[in-house]
Amino acid sequence: MTLLLAILLAQTASETITVTATRTPTRLGDTPASLVVLSRESLNTTAAATTDDALREVAGFTLFRRTGSRVANPTSQGVSLRGIGASGASRALVLDDGVPLNDPFGGWIYWGRVPRVALQRVEVLRGGGSDLYGNSAMGGVVQFIRRSEPGLTIDTSAGSAATATTSIFAGGPQFSFAADLLTTDGYVLVDPTQRGAVDIEADSRHAAFDGTLRRGLGFVRASFYRESRHNGTPLQENDTRFWQLASGGDVQVRNGLLSLRAFGSDQDYRQTFSAIADDRDSERLTVDQRVPSRAAGASAQYTRAIGNRHALISGFEGRQVTGRSDELRGATHVTAGGRQRTAAMFVEDVFAATTDLSVTAGLRVDDWDGENELSPRVAVLYRASDDLSLSASAYRSFRAPTLNELYRGFRVGNVNTLPNADLKAETLTAFELGARLRFARVTLFWMDTDDAIANVTLSTTPDLITRQRQNLGGSRSRGAELDAEWRVQSFRFSAGWLFVDAITSEDLRVPQVARNQATTQLLYTSHFTAGLQTRWSSKQFDDDRNTFALRGYFVADIFASHQLRPNTELTLAVENIFDHRIEASATPVITLGQPRAWRIGVRYAR
Repeated sequence: MTLLLAILLAQTASETITVTATRTPTRLGDTPASLVVLSRESLNTTAAATTDDALREVAGFTLFRRTGSRVANPTSQGVSLRGIGASGASRALVLDDGVPLNDPFGGWIYWGRVPRVALQRVEVLRGGGSDLYGNSAMGGVVQFIRRSEPGLTIDTSAGSAATATTSIFAGGPQFSFAADLLTTDGYVLVDPTQRGAVDIEADSRHAAFDGTLRRGLGFVRASFYRESRHNGTPLQENDTRFWQLASGGDVQVRNGLLSLRAFGSDQDYRQTFSAIADDRDSERLTVDQRVPSRAAGASAQYTRAIGNRHALISGFEGRQVTGRSDELRGATHVTAGGRQRTAAMFVEDVFAATTDLSVTAGLRVDDWDGENELSPRVAVLYRASDDLSLSASAYRSFRAPTLNELYRGFRVGNVNTLPNADLKAETLTAFELGARLRFARVTLFWMDTDDAIANVTLSTTPDLITRQRQNLGGSRSRGAELDAEWRVQSFRFSAGWLFVDAITSEDLRVPQVARNQATTQLLYTSHFTAGLQTRWSSKQFDDDRNTFALRGYFVADIFASHQLRPNTELTLAVENIFDHRIEASATPVITLGQPRAWRIGVRYAR
């Protein structure tokens, strides 16, 4: 008890500047939103080799399945927060300095596109953000904030499963270059008791390069990303080539700030699918698929103070995506695709009613292919004391179906999922109550989703499970999340917990959503650095009928570094140190998450 009291007294209020929750610079303690910030210190002291694995430090952050981007199919790398989402499409918008990272055709995320050492911090907004960010932000927003100060950082490592990583940032006053390279032989995904001759390691490799030119408050960034991988059998593979040009700037206009962003991208995605024999000793190619897509978008935002009590934010956004799925099924060629246009306008007023009470009201109108969606929000923040603030909010968010859900089918093992060109947008109505103490924040939430898009089982045979993307009647989620952080001298301890009761309109559990998740991080920094991260998740189901259960799991990772000279340190990372079993999917064959893995590396920073 004495140590705990000392920890609480040592904690000081956070002065972290956040931009994601309000689209304006705001102290973390002055926003009513549920926001978690991963600092550069947190990113540098995690055992994770990729950014998505580092984000698992945030309770409630999950990808569609329990495997990370090193071995998971890209189409399953959509973000879910608070258990929103029962398919691979992301229910959260991921931004890179305000520019969307979500795949333009399918909504999933290529996490390697932003080099890890180029990040200053990552902000995770949990809860709907459509009032400011529109489509894709139905369940939240993840924003990568890039480094802007000059410097040079090289972080390289190598370890088990022939895994090697290199991440580079070299920045000057006006120009910076960043790169991220990863290669791994991976591991065999299928449970050892069910493996056959066709089951091989799920290897992957990616290379990302970008250059950024900055002049004043403006920037231009050109980036290239290449990824290739095997998906666990000799005939199942995919590769991606992605180009993007993005630019933006901030200009003082009439006592306010005008922020502009624009981007264009070109992508070519290829994937093959196979049918696997019951004994898993043979497979045959069923589909060879290519998915070319292009996207372009622009946004403008104007922010200014009105008197001493109002901060007004207004703007508009527009985006166009074109893409198609070209499939070769034996001798048959099938093509499907289309174009999707979105346009939006939004306005928000942050009103300081008193020195202790602020009210935020916002409204956004989105038009996508002739369909209109309204996303309102009202939030109240009351600062009861320097150590306690209370908040409440109500909002509505939405997500339009992606071209991938509308037109592209896919096959994973012996599960065939069909597209659906008649899908409607899914909408979320939510209420939140929050309390922030000096060292902790707790949030209670009530969320109802209408027309939720999910992979619905149509038929099941011993050889094939057929599913289709459909709008369900709805689902509801009730829960609580807790985040806490304490610092005492050289020690930092943080923890997160999410409880969510997510039920469909048929009184079944929402697939891919665990009822409980918890994370902890313990870091010691002095003459050397040592960190321990743990994750625990309870049971969840892999399918809409709650037929295939995935057991709960516990994972512990360790990280350590020792300074060799003023700018150079030796690093050690071990993931899943106890080699615990992680059940990732059941199709109905059980596939597994990351087993124990280690890496030794060198980091140079100045």
